[in-house]
Amino acid sequence: MSRLTLRLPETLHQQLSNLAEDEGVSLNQYIVYALTRQVASNYTMVVMDEIDRAQQNQEFGNILAQLGQASAKQIEETLSKRETVEPEIELTPQIQEQFHQLQINASSSLDTND
Repeated sequence: MSRLTLRLPETLHQQLSNLAEDEGVSLNQYIVYALTRQVASNYTMVVMDEIDRAQQNQEFGNILAQLGQASAKQIEETLSKRETVEPEIELTPQIQEQFHQLQINASSSLDTND
């Protein structure tokens, strides 16, 4: 848990103290609650209606159609130019092998589609 020293105007301090008392909690608990509620309100989801969703899907489909699809040769050429880096410590040899196998499977899948 972190500690924060905060300077408040006396009137705000008194208002917060009164609210905390009304809720039956400590001032610290109330301030944490109020801050959490405020931060959480910034991460609300907006539900789209069916028409907006259909329009968004159509626009996305149009973008994909404009982009087209790269051939296996183009993909291989692009991948051959990528920078090689050392894997993170958390990537065990087993995880690396699983990922490598996924790449092989994906590559052979692309080859059969061309």
